[in-house]
Amino acid sequence: MNSKAQTIRPFGLRDKIGYLFGDFGNDFTFILSSSFLLKFYTDVMHVSAGIVGIVMMLARFVDAFTDVTMGRICDRSRPTRAGKFKPWLLRMCGPVALSSFLIYQSSLAEAELWIRVLWLSVTYILWGSVFYTTINIPYGSMASSISREPQDRQSLSTFRSIGSVLAGVIVGAGVPLLAYDTRVVGNVEIQELNGEKFTVIAGVFSILAIVAYIACYFLTTERVIVEHKEDRRLPSVGKLITNSLKNRALLSIIVASVLMLLSQFTLQQLANYIYPDYYANTAAQSASTVAMMVGMFVAAIGAKPLSGRFGKAEISAVSNVVAAAVLVVLFFVRPENVWVYVAFNLFAWLGLGVFTMVSWALITDVIDDSEIRHGIREDGSIYSLYSFARKLGQAAAAGITGLLLTVIGYEKVEGAPIAESVKSGLYNISTLIPALGFIALAAVLWFWYPLHKARVDANVRILKERHKEG
Repeated sequence: MNSKAQTIRPFGLRDKIGYLFGDFGNDFTFILSSSFLLKFYTDVMHVSAGIVGIVMMLARFVDAFTDVTMGRICDRSRPTRAGKFKPWLLRMCGPVALSSFLIYQSSLAEAELWIRVLWLSVTYILWGSVFYTTINIPYGSMASSISREPQDRQSLSTFRSIGSVLAGVIVGAGVPLLAYDTRVVGNVEIQELNGEKFTVIAGVFSILAIVAYIACYFLTTERVIVEHKEDRRLPSVGKLITNSLKNRALLSIIVASVLMLLSQFTLQQLANYIYPDYYANTAAQSASTVAMMVGMFVAAIGAKPLSGRFGKAEISAVSNVVAAAVLVVLFFVRPENVWVYVAFNLFAWLGLGVFTMVSWALITDVIDDSEIRHGIREDGSIYSLYSFARKLGQAAAAGITGLLLTVIGYEKVEGAPIAESVKSGLYNISTLIPALGFIALAAVLWFWYPLHKARVDANVRILKERHKEG
């Protein structure tokens, strides 16, 4: 080890806080999109849920190229004084924030339908498929370069998830409290999304995202730097995809992530309809977001010791069975009191939270396993495939939610209440669809995903010996 390497600051709380800020910044735009874009375009821009879902799903075809390309750029790039991945945080924080803000321009609500759909398509692809990719792929890949130690990586995964939860609380609680207007029609009180307020809120979140990315850049340190060698050729994209199709660990964690996001974002998106349209109570929606935070923090406290004892995949499978069971019970109970509904959701988020807290550590286990199998470390390339899968989950959630809303006949007419049959349909899909996803996720982690505790521990020992020899 050279003298320069010896002067590098040891891994510690500063890195954890810094890494937290990275996803804090990510989710000011990502959660705004995954939770509220569908609601904004159906209620403010008056574009059908089916069209919005199709646009979000079609954008994922672009991601198939941009995500993998960005992963390859990361793997082939030379390390700088700041590291291999960190510089992208400064380069792209402005474009990703601006493109997110442009999506939510309520001033175009009276434009021709084709203009509104075109605006959504262009701005959404610029944000999600181009700029968000160029900052999220390096950020996610950076975890394995901050430390080699599995416990450190688990801490980073936990802090990253906490950052996501904190942003989720600000977005999820702030929008319902600030962006809705209350109107009384006859004897019925209805909640309507105010487009102008929402546009301002989107701008504020974009500014906060930039601040968070800058904090992540200055607080974290990359320690595991793979030196660039001109004669060291990475496998081609075709070879990467071929290897991935043979990689049971990667394939199964990709499927698990798609199922997790399908369930999670369907739950989040439908909350934007259940609370204002079924219960006519957006204050309860904000409280539900705080309940989600409580569930996630309880999961964060328990995730590290439980995963150390039983294994990350094992506790994730069990926790998702719990989340599914809570939602099934909620379907049959059908509480009239909105606060009972909120309480049930607290326990569902507690079950989901365990997997959320360890999910980023799971992908570093997959990267380690791939290095052992193929003799080359491909953090950026593997993470890019994983990121693409997560976007597929988000898009699938939007597409399925949009389709289901169309099937049950949802249509927001200004100043008019929602029909009782539509309300019943909203309740059914908001409980049963996520429950099915959580059950499938648990099955994948238990029966298909191969990196359970014993194998992960063995892989860590193998890599430590290899790097000692190197």
